[in-house]
Amino acid sequence: MHFFKDDNPEEKYTAMITQPVSRLIPSLAIPTVTSMLVSSIYNMADTYFVSQLGTSASAAVGIVFSLMSIIQAIGFMLGMGAGSLISRKLGEKDAAAANKYASSAFAAAFVLGTLLTIFGLLFIDNLMEKLGSSPSILPYARDYARYILIGAPIMACAFVMNNVLRAEGHAQFSMIALTSGGIINMFLDPIFIFAFKLGTAGAAIATLISQCISFAIFMQFFMRRKGIVNLHISYVSRTARDYFNIITTGLPSFSRQGLASVSTVILNKQAILYGDAAVAGISIARRIILLLASVMIGIGQGFTPVAGYNYGAKKYGRVKQAYWFTVKCGAAILFIAAVILFVCATHIIAAFRDDIDVIKIGVATLRFEALSLPLHGIITGTNMLMQATGKKIQATFLSCNRQGIYFIPLIMLLPIFFGLTGIESAQAGADVLSALTTIPYVAHFMKELSQRKNAETSSQQVTSS
Repeated sequence: MHFFKDDNPEEKYTAMITQPVSRLIPSLAIPTVTSMLVSSIYNMADTYFVSQLGTSASAAVGIVFSLMSIIQAIGFMLGMGAGSLISRKLGEKDAAAANKYASSAFAAAFVLGTLLTIFGLLFIDNLMEKLGSSPSILPYARDYARYILIGAPIMACAFVMNNVLRAEGHAQFSMIALTSGGIINMFLDPIFIFAFKLGTAGAAIATLISQCISFAIFMQFFMRRKGIVNLHISYVSRTARDYFNIITTGLPSFSRQGLASVSTVILNKQAILYGDAAVAGISIARRIILLLASVMIGIGQGFTPVAGYNYGAKKYGRVKQAYWFTVKCGAAILFIAAVILFVCATHIIAAFRDDIDVIKIGVATLRFEALSLPLHGIITGTNMLMQATGKKIQATFLSCNRQGIYFIPLIMLLPIFFGLTGIESAQAGADVLSALTTIPYVAHFMKELSQRKNAETSSQQVTSS
């Protein structure tokens, strides 16, 4: 397949480095937030409809969520890694390098996704047990995971194309692809689960079909030559260094998503000690928080190409301006959402599962995590700033904090002293610690940007004189 540029790259470049960030970031973030919300909502739809089958079936969604996080980790690592490089290369007006990174990431996603499918299906029961499934949950988890594994290559490649489009400033195309698949999934869920009596397998089949539709829409955008960046097999790199650059740049995303999977496994193993109701209640609450957190991720992904373009173009003042706009905007939105969640927690959890134990545990978890939800503004914003500007080590460390460096010790230690309450509050504690950790990184980076800006100004003055 061959694609060439139909969009005007000069106009795109000019807009990215001159438009006011208060208009530019929302124009990129709104379609991204919309697509993230729809993706989260159709995941919530799976949780809602499967929960009607029983507590063990509801818990199975939480188990398989770890598997989906692994697929997302692969897709986001390659997609965000290539996307960050593409934004900076487009800022430097190096289109050939952008094409190479996009095509190579797509090829790598297909290969890794296929390997996950093969080995996942061969050892599916063992995999579900490793992810925290109990004997009562296993039949539901197996049925759900089988079709998710089949779709792994398609899902991973779709994540790459999604991030390539966002990197070049075409977030509206991503929105169309993701929302189309998500809406179809929500309609198919009750049909496959209840009308066809396929149970949890039906929910997974609906998800697989929706992912295939999103993939097809992404692909046709490239096939119709809508993008700035080209994809072609001839652009796929044969140099290990290029894949190293993609992977190391995307490592923060892999760490973030991969640790989300690991932390969910540990969480499930801790929660299962309190019964299937604990796994179900916590899983429902975390899905709801994920829905709101996706708003900040969407805003951050609207910010990322702006930061990458301007950093590549040496517009350091605009990078700083864009960052603070992103953090403040995200924190304000999430604060409003947190208040609503805290007040309405009982009604929200009860809408998913009419089980007194599930409701009690879910409400406590939801309220704890609502308290720390506004902190996602600075946590996500700072992480994406570092990733977009090529600060690989800093970005990777910060991405490991929330779900790894802080959460894993807390989820292991707090239950020893506080029992179930320790499990319910562990993520909120990790969020607070993660937010505090970002402060010195932000201060140092802003100082560096000021120094770069001053040096660039001095250089221009010398040149002009």
